[in-house]
Amino acid sequence: MTRVILFNKPFDVLSQFTDKGLEGSTRRTLSDFIDVPKVYPAGRLDRDSEGLMVLTDDGKLQARIADPRHKMAKTYWVQVEGLPDDAALVALRKGVTLKDGKTKPAEVRRIEEPTRLWSRTPPVRFRKSVPDCWIALTIREGRNRQVRRMTAAVGHPTLRLIRAQIGEWSLDDLESGTWRDA
Repeated sequence: MTRVILFNKPFDVLSQFTDKGLEGSTRRTLSDFIDVPKVYPAGRLDRDSEGLMVLTDDGKLQARIADPRHKMAKTYWVQVEGLPDDAALVALRKGVTLKDGKTKPAEVRRIEEPTRLWSRTPPVRFRKSVPDCWIALTIREGRNRQVRRMTAAVGHPTLRLIRAQIGEWSLDDLESGTWRDA
């Protein structure tokens, strides 16, 4: 039977089970939170990003989730600097040009700050003179740091990035640093 685990990855955690970084490094990894043999992450989530990761013991399922050819939707809650106007949202919807080419069209909308949001350590920097807001952004590809680069390309750098959904799986009420079987 296939095992599928949903994990809410905290900020500053590597999306792998071992740290192959600097000798003596004490960076946290998935193994600090998940002690289940033979499951592997289906895709990655940057160390400075938070939210949903899917882990499985099924290699074919893992590939289907992670490989952009399958166009599995991934939705992010993104706190951005500034207040994106309609033109910025339209640009994201049409696809923006990055150094590695134009992105596929995204679904995007302004949202209120998510109600079930956990605190982050360290907290996001706050600047009295610069407002911020939240958007929900859904993409179907997975370039390196793509969401951050997309929001920056339309003039609204990402302050906080939380993956809320991958395909049919979502965070729901999963607390940061905890996991459950899907």
